[in-house]
Amino acid sequence: MRIIGGRHRGRKLADFKGSEIRPTADRVKESLFNILSVRVVGASVLDLFCGSGNLGLESLSRGAARAHFNDLSKDSLAVLKKNLAAVGEQDKCRITNLDYLACLSGAGERYDLIFIDPPYAKEYGAPALEIIAKRNLLTEDGVAIYERDRSFEGETEGLEKFDERKYGKTYLTFFRRSEQ
Repeated sequence: MRIIGGRHRGRKLADFKGSEIRPTADRVKESLFNILSVRVVGASVLDLFCGSGNLGLESLSRGAARAHFNDLSKDSLAVLKKNLAAVGEQDKCRITNLDYLACLSGAGERYDLIFIDPPYAKEYGAPALEIIAKRNLLTEDGVAIYERDRSFEGETEGLEKFDERKYGKTYLTFFRRSEQ
């Protein structure tokens, strides 16, 4: 696993050992950031299920202003901290060790980009989207990206699904605030 673009391009990231961890593949990550392109520069980012920090670190490398990393696993946060130290971006980061519901419910700011990449076996994405919409956590032009192993079905009041892409077994679904 590595950073694929921006000022830290090519930097290898510390990875997890074990079968329960599934970092976003480089090919998927590259496509994702090509889609987001200019939205990243200057952005405020929430990496909700951060794991090793793969998506948030990629955002910082590509010019995001700040990143909030959250994960319930202390082991994940230990790997994240190693990766932050390697790239020297600690001053732009906030780290929380919370359940995703607590993180979203206590968020005191709005974000330009919210990455929702929970374990595929868990159904955390739809409840996360509901809280994001209810608490108005996306900026006016903000985007929430939900990564999972199947297409997103259904609707979330207050958010509009505006794009979905499939890369092998991975689906990326993009949401923005709906027109009221």
